[in-house]
Amino acid sequence: METFISTLNQTLYLFLMIVIGFVLAKMKWLPKGADSVLAKMENMLFIPALVMGTFMNDFTVARLSQVGGLFLFSFFLMIFVLPVAIFLPRLLTKDHFTRNIFTYGLAFANFGYMGNSVVQALFPAYFSDYLIFTLPLYILIYVWAVPTLLMSDQKTTLSQKLKNCLNPMMIAMLIGIVLGLLKTPFPQFEIPAFLSTSITALGNCMSPVAMILTGITVAQIDLKKTFSNFSIYAITAIRLLIIPLVFVGVFRLLPLPNLFEVCAVCAVSMPLGLNTVVIPSAYGKDTSVAAGMALVSHLLSCITIPIIFMLM
Repeated sequence: METFISTLNQTLYLFLMIVIGFVLAKMKWLPKGADSVLAKMENMLFIPALVMGTFMNDFTVARLSQVGGLFLFSFFLMIFVLPVAIFLPRLLTKDHFTRNIFTYGLAFANFGYMGNSVVQALFPAYFSDYLIFTLPLYILIYVWAVPTLLMSDQKTTLSQKLKNCLNPMMIAMLIGIVLGLLKTPFPQFEIPAFLSTSITALGNCMSPVAMILTGITVAQIDLKKTFSNFSIYAITAIRLLIIPLVFVGVFRLLPLPNLFEVCAVCAVSMPLGLNTVVIPSAYGKDTSVAAGMALVSHLLSCITIPIIFMLM
């Protein structure tokens, strides 16, 4: 019960941030384009700062022995989830783009924005390991999912795919890895205090700003149409309950390290991600279904995530 209460408090805090963003947008207290500015700050500043600070402090030579196992298990996660994500949407809709949105939502939960927040709050000792575990998922997103599912009518060259991989988060992670590894041959090595403080402060902005941005996004959709769409509930149930429960069951049967269970279950039990809203909107596509999925899944995750973590 203690785990349930702790996780519920964290998810309710995140959902409160969504409500704040929703109210700000509905009351028109934000200038036009505020969501675009916040999204750029998240991707260009706050998330990279969080990632750099984590790897800079925690990525040491001693941790390298665990990287191979985490990568392999992340690959196992994708082998299990991708066939389900590709097949099930075919049963729910005939519209090609909506099917792509459902596939992306089932394949990739919000393991970045919300996953980082939850793991950082509840399992801080595993946070750097969690970032390593999710690295293959990020690579698959930028190499395959975004150009194939969310930009399906846009021509994406190999150089553009490689450019997508070299995003600010990846660059920040590489810098953090180098700074972290330098501590082994040079134990006295430290970056200036003002830089370390700045990186920590910027990283702390990631979670609340991401959730406020979610609230601003869902404020722009038709709520009546969203809450009457059966397919959204079906995808959300699979994302929030069925897939996480399967992984919890697997860990009850297999003698795998607790680290693997925390990373895997946290990655698959988060609500549906926001890329399905942010990226297609840049190309003038209808994002009402995607935004509805984000709203419903984040709302229901306030209950499902504490339950899944309590079972774990």
